[in-house]
Amino acid sequence: MGMIDIKKPQHVSTATVVALGLVGGWTTAKETGVRPLGGAILAAAGVWAGRSWLAKTDVPTTAALTGIYLGAFGVSHPLAKKIGAWPSVVAVTAATAGASYALADSK
Repeated sequence: MGMIDIKKPQHVSTATVVALGLVGGWTTAKETGVRPLGGAILAAAGVWAGRSWLAKTDVPTTAALTGIYLGAFGVSHPLAKKIGAWPSVVAVTAATAGASYALADSK
């Protein structure tokens, strides 16, 4: 068995990671009924993206992107009451992935 090569943080598409974290976390919680499992996916994606944000940018940008990611999770709940769960998840995911691309991935 060979060694596992993990992609360097500078080469990770953080927009993709945060999209998978938000959509994957929500889908996992919804389909399993185990909210902490969805939270674990959300957290793991956040840590993975954060490591790459820090490698690609600086501490203030990483902190801002982390806040956006966590804020998206928080905003999705009240937004879901107004527009529905799936549209809410799509909206906050698009905004978060867009910010991640603009502030980190496009550098």
